[in-house]
Amino acid sequence: MPFPCPPLLFLPGLLNDAVLWRAPVAALADLAAAAVADLTLDDSIAAMAERALAAAPPRFSLVALSMGGYVAFEILRRAPERVLRLALLDTSAAPDDPARAAERRRGMDSLSVGRFAGVTDRLLPRLVHASHVGGPVGEAVKAMAERVGGAAFLRQQRAILGRPDSRPTLAGIAVPTLVAVGADDVLTPVAEARAIQAGIPGARLHVFAECGHLPPLERPDATSALLRAWQQGAGP
Repeated sequence: MPFPCPPLLFLPGLLNDAVLWRAPVAALADLAAAAVADLTLDDSIAAMAERALAAAPPRFSLVALSMGGYVAFEILRRAPERVLRLALLDTSAAPDDPARAAERRRGMDSLSVGRFAGVTDRLLPRLVHASHVGGPVGEAVKAMAERVGGAAFLRQQRAILGRPDSRPTLAGIAVPTLVAVGADDVLTPVAEARAIQAGIPGARLHVFAECGHLPPLERPDATSALLRAWQQGAGP
């Protein structure tokens, strides 16, 4: 029996793997075939996009979080005809400001003088809401980072630092678009999501209450329900 909706392509964020999307992939299994792109192998956003496109079906709905959003914008620059619907979670269309770029470089430099620390207890509160720091969500975030590892972390950070400014391309995005963000995201705050929504014609914004940077882990049921409505065409 064929699926009622187009295939789904999920794009993870920095130091994330397929576990990030485990809940929505399972929850939407009756609607669409799904794949999670591997964004750990390349050191440029362009190469990540090319690899994802090479493995993707001819046309698909695209779901992306954080760094995955940067790749999604590149996919839309390269092959807009292949993307049917777009969901952007906790990401930004703007490049890093100088302070954020310097912070990334310090993190990269630290690997030359010590072992890869992954997601530390000090970093975790910047990624998830305070209510999730000490529980299974926090442990899942740490485990993902451990699996991705230091070499991939360096490649991903180089890619992020070299990404283009996607703000000028927002107005040309012509597919139904959902923009979503955790209300307490400190890495890509609600203001970043509002800027993306304002730039893409007809885009809709959703804010997850009591949620940080990783809604698919922090609010799996709400994320899955939101993506189900989006994939079925309710709203954008």
